[in-house]
Amino acid sequence: MKRNTRPRQRPPKFTLTISATGAASRDVPFLRRNLRRAHVLLAPPLRELSIALVNDQRMSELHAQFMGIPGPTDVLTFELEHDIQGRPTGGEVVVCVPHARREAKRRGIEWRMELLLYALHGMLHLCGFDDTSDRGFRTMHRREDEILTQLGFGPVFASGSVPMRPKTRGARRR
Repeated sequence: MKRNTRPRQRPPKFTLTISATGAASRDVPFLRRNLRRAHVLLAPPLRELSIALVNDQRMSELHAQFMGIPGPTDVLTFELEHDIQGRPTGGEVVVCVPHARREAKRRGIEWRMELLLYALHGMLHLCGFDDTSDRGFRTMHRREDEILTQLGFGPVFASGSVPMRPKTRGARRR
């Protein structure tokens, strides 16, 4: 019997950094574990991801600076590095923790699930998903719920009330 002598290829390394302060820091291991698992399911060219969990004030500053829109939003996504085909290989997702808490309370779900939803949403933007059209919106949020179901949580986005489409076209936000 002939043995396969080709060396086994390792998947490219994925670096995930999460920064948080206060109560949100308790959920960093939960986010890290589940975002790593989501990355395996997606198998994107994305190799480096930074998640920043911020407060309303910081999110308002970033939202105004980069989108020209006053006030906080739930999540902002930034492409930082690209491969030769122009696909993001590195990026940052900024998540507004107070917004996640408010929205989770309104929707009647656990707040860390809303936090995971926002972080996953940003990751999907970095994987090429875009929710600025009706079709893209449905596709992206369906994929979020598929991944969350594969992770063992069931649908999170669809579990709340009927969602409204974002009012700002072209914005990288949920």
